[in-house]
Amino acid sequence: MGERNTVQRQIIIDTLKSVDNHPSVDELYSMIQEKHPSISKATVYRNVRQLADRGIILQIAVTNDVSRYDGCATEHYHFICESCGQIFDINIGQSNDSDILSALIQDKSGHKVNRCMTSFFGECTDCINKE
Repeated sequence: MGERNTVQRQIIIDTLKSVDNHPSVDELYSMIQEKHPSISKATVYRNVRQLADRGIILQIAVTNDVSRYDGCATEHYHFICESCGQIFDINIGQSNDSDILSALIQDKSGHKVNRCMTSFFGECTDCINKE
């Protein structure tokens, strides 16, 4: 799509890239409202959906929760805490892991993988240390 990058879109992208807590759309809207009160909730919702559809931001589907969003659209892993719901980026330095897995999938099934998103689920260190 040849959509133009509006001021509102850039504000959404910049806000997402400035945080690492993978906010929901409502949380993102609240963050944006602090600095840009003229941006409507409908504008944020519409643009987040379009940016995710275009692969500019990542949409992370969390079981039994609303979707969360990540300003880092490059392939990386996520760890999702099943106790508190926090989402953490996991960068283990193995940039070719998804390439190896994609090649294996293509070899075994014939399907062509365009991109890969992997999430790990468990308990984060904060929740483990609360016990």
